[in-house]
Amino acid sequence: MNDKFIKTQALYSLIDWEPFVLLGCLLAITWIFYKFFLQAASPERHTSIRSQFQALFRHFFILTILFVLFIVLHTTTGGDLANFARITPYIGLMTFVWGSIVFVKTCRLLVLQYLFLGSMRAGVPLLLVNIFSLLLSIVLTVWALSQVFGLDLGPLMATSAAFSIVLGLALQDTLGNLFAGISLQIDKSYEIGDWLEVVQGVQRATGQVKEISWRSTILVGFSDEEITLPNRTMANAQISNFSPDGHPIVRSQLFRIPYGCDLQKAKDILERAVVEISDIRGLPAPLAYIQETNENWVAIKVIYFIDNFGGQFTIGDKVMRKGIDALRANGIELARNVIELHSKSGPIHEQNS
Repeated sequence: MNDKFIKTQALYSLIDWEPFVLLGCLLAITWIFYKFFLQAASPERHTSIRSQFQALFRHFFILTILFVLFIVLHTTTGGDLANFARITPYIGLMTFVWGSIVFVKTCRLLVLQYLFLGSMRAGVPLLLVNIFSLLLSIVLTVWALSQVFGLDLGPLMATSAAFSIVLGLALQDTLGNLFAGISLQIDKSYEIGDWLEVVQGVQRATGQVKEISWRSTILVGFSDEEITLPNRTMANAQISNFSPDGHPIVRSQLFRIPYGCDLQKAKDILERAVVEISDIRGLPAPLAYIQETNENWVAIKVIYFIDNFGGQFTIGDKVMRKGIDALRANGIELARNVIELHSKSGPIHEQNS
């Protein structure tokens, strides 16, 4: 390999102890950042980050072997190793490429950990991290082609303008979804783990955000079904976020009490029973009030506040069972519909349902 295809002197100047040590320091900083700032992350996040560190350490170990081999071959001027001088540029090129990979992966992991600071429990979308990795890889590749191979990319970029236009038209929908996803993340309309209700026209979808990719946002519904919505749809839809911090979700259950019962006592029983459920907030406290009456019963509605939108049906079941048991323990049964049939001489039939 000679300077006709590759600038060996430029390549050799890039493969030195100083860049290698700086890359090792960057990896160490990334590890220290994880140990000191991400201890409160969820177990799933710890597992994910540690697996990425393991892969990164393996890449750095391979880089170290290549770097040491290059240094030995490059600094040897005589002896048996001098016969391997012809492969030195190839080893140098492999070392440079592998070092670039380690650099991109380390920066990617550092950015990922920084984003984790704002979302310890649920995680962060890979969209932003992937875009950062792609842009960094493109910049590094263009720079390497210019410095190491001596390619002038100016004319090439000029002649590819027509191709870029055709490619842009072909990828119009994909690019639209990509930029819509970026704008949604910049606006922080929602994050991974949030419960959303997405309404566009007559279409409605409710679920928890699982992932935000290049093209779409993936929700998981109440029945564990995956709902894939294009990012352009998300950007144009009406989104209700039920997971903002400090804003509990209000829900209610209705209890029908027969006439003749002590209504104030029934309300107190229901409020005390509901507040004992661990999934329900103590503040604001549950509130029971008379909502309506008819010829068969008095309806008491219990309002309570929860944080887990996805568990609202399970919590509602607990509220209903706990309320019924508390009322029965105090001698109060739920009301029933009563149907009476009358003749001219008086009632002839009575049915309870």
